[in-house]
Amino acid sequence: MTTVGIVSPGAMGSAVGAVLAEGGARVVATTAGRSDRTERLANGLELLPSLDEVVAASAIVLSVVPPGEARAVADAIATAAVSTGTRPLVADLNAVAPGTAADVAARLGSAGLEAVDGSISGPPPRRPGTTVVYLSGPDVARVAELEAPGLELRVVGSEIGKASAIKMSTASFYKGQVGLLAQALRAAHSNGVLEHVVEDLRRGYPDLVAGAPRMLQSAAAKSGRYVAEMQEISDAQAAVGLTPDLFAAYAEVYAGLNASEAARHAPEEADPEAPLADVLGALDR
Repeated sequence: MTTVGIVSPGAMGSAVGAVLAEGGARVVATTAGRSDRTERLANGLELLPSLDEVVAASAIVLSVVPPGEARAVADAIATAAVSTGTRPLVADLNAVAPGTAADVAARLGSAGLEAVDGSISGPPPRRPGTTVVYLSGPDVARVAELEAPGLELRVVGSEIGKASAIKMSTASFYKGQVGLLAQALRAAHSNGVLEHVVEDLRRGYPDLVAGAPRMLQSAAAKSGRYVAEMQEISDAQAAVGLTPDLFAAYAEVYAGLNASEAARHAPEEADPEAPLADVLGALDR
């Protein structure tokens, strides 16, 4: 039985851990220093007292944290490996630029740890067919061969950064679209023309408009981590000669959402039946 460590068991990490456990792995994590929400989300995983113990117990460690924490978590895992004399394979599954993925791999390598670059597309894998994990790196097979019912593990190359490059493009579209909708509807609400704008947008994008209340609440709840993700996308686009300005601006959009009343709620508290005007009002407070 392979032991897999999850750092950390938030909404995505705990769901990934659950499908790995269903596939027969021993899944361990720690909630030391984490919020009560993380404690609830991690229910069902085998919890250990500290990161050192998670790293020492694991053959494979999966880093699933907000993108702004990827480097610091890599350093913490490296320190734990040195202090415990263990050498797990570490897969960084965070939404970071290829350059950041390479830096994470170098930080892990300084402690003698092999790294796998990964990125997650889709929601937490609570239903089959919704979530893909892209993987790249020289030792990628060990992660790709894990049994994870309902979660697709897809190898895209042997080079660190390839999996992250996919995420930077897909997230630029998915989260850019949400940010654009938020800006359009907030402006319409402030100008007193929301009804007319919604009617017009509904003709071309009926599903998007119908899902707007829940989508905007969820985006506000996650906006703190999205700020760093937009900055990573900006860096990734600059690295290939594209302007960094577009997603630097989106970072400001999400920073504004993060300062709103709506950002105080957890993503699972989003109410799909909430009136759109009320949701927009909470984004402006």
